Amino acid sequence: MPIFRSQNSRGGQFKMRLVIAGVLALVAIGSYLMKYEKDDLTGEYRAVAMKPDQEIRMGLAAAPEMAQQMGGVIDPRYDKSAQHVKMVGRKLVAAYKTDANPYLENFDFHLLNDTKMVNAFALPGGQIFITKALYDRFESEDQLAGVLGHEIGHVRYRHASEHMAKGQLGQSLVGAVTVGAGDMTAGQLANMVNQMIQMKYGRQDESQSDGWGLENMHACGYDPRQMIRVMEILKEASGGGGGPSIFATHPNPDLRIEQIKAYIAKRWNTLPLQ
Repeated sequence: MPIFRSQNSRGGQFKMRLVIAGVLALVAIGSYLMKYEKDDLTGEYRAVAMKPDQEIRMGLAAAPEMAQQMGGVIDPRYDKSAQHVKMVGRKLVAAYKTDANPYLENFDFHLLNDTKMVNAFALPGGQIFITKALYDRFESEDQLAGVLGHEIGHVRYRHASEHMAKGQLGQSLVGAVTVGAGDMTAGQLANMVNQMIQMKYGRQDESQSDGWGLENMHACGYDPRQMIRVMEILKEASGGGGGPSIFATHPNPDLRIEQIKAYIAKRWNTLPLQ
């Protein structure tokens, strides 16, 4: 005798999947909301995946492997460029010396012996890296300060931890969609949407860090207008557009330049360098 499922049975299973999916989604959202906390330095509320001490430990643990993948760290005891990076970084951090900054004593700045990849990045907790390929393109100390200040902004705004929390929420919701639809195709579509959302958050982070970097430059006596030239240097290095290196998850370089010009004009009422 052939075995088949009735329409009502299939309908009941579909409703059950929706119920389960709804519960999973509510749990994911509830877990995400529980991660919200106030930043004592900025006064902002944001959902983060880790506490500051956890970010510091994670960054320190990941730093050696990350450095090794990009040529290794150049020893500042024997290299003036590496000394220069540390000196400028420490000057920038000192401008915001406050007890509310949990990363103050952990900030460190490293020059990587990578002569091909034009890049700079920050790990959670304050380990900041810049490649020799980018450092060698700078025309002034102001430009180095602009990039390091930008990376300090990523740490200060806890973007890595915030991005992890959003990623965890996104993956949980993707799982809920897959369960509810009973179809991997729907899950794959949801995952694509999640990735698009995460990319948007990444671009917002970059703009926020640009603002911090400009303020940091100005506080230390550097010319914020030099950050415009930094963007031009990065654009030239990527072949005139958003190439696969530093602009992979960054805003369009031309748009970013315009945003920086607007910030400078509004904040300091000064025209950018021609």
